[in-house]
Amino acid sequence: MNTAWQQLEAAALTLARSGPIKDRLAEAYRNHLSLVNAEELPEGLRAEFRACHAALTREAPLRGEDAVRATVRKLSSHEADELACNVVRLFAAMVRESARADAAEHSELLLNSAAASAARAKTLKSVPQVISLRAAEG
Repeated sequence: MNTAWQQLEAAALTLARSGPIKDRLAEAYRNHLSLVNAEELPEGLRAEFRACHAALTREAPLRGEDAVRATVRKLSSHEADELACNVVRLFAAMVRESARADAAEHSELLLNSAAASAARAKTLKSVPQVISLRAAEG
């Protein structure tokens, strides 16, 4: 899994599994969100992703833990729920952006195809139609 879309999907799936929300949140960050480069995301989602990243790494770790574990340890259950919701919303927004881009690309292909068809039709109309009579003679 190397694309931002795939990593956000995997993070959302991790959050959807059973277990304590704080554990799922830490796992989603460590295994997936930490691998996402914000520059790979659509421009409109970068700030929200960076805010999520900052919210999950804001605490200084104690000996034997990382910033994510320290942050998650200090979160209330409500805060952990909200962060998990933000990750799922990011994934949903990524899916919407991808669908919009695909639709725009599809529309462009249709327009280009329609323009090419019109040009072909115009070319065919401008070329005199020649009917071979030799086959009919034989």
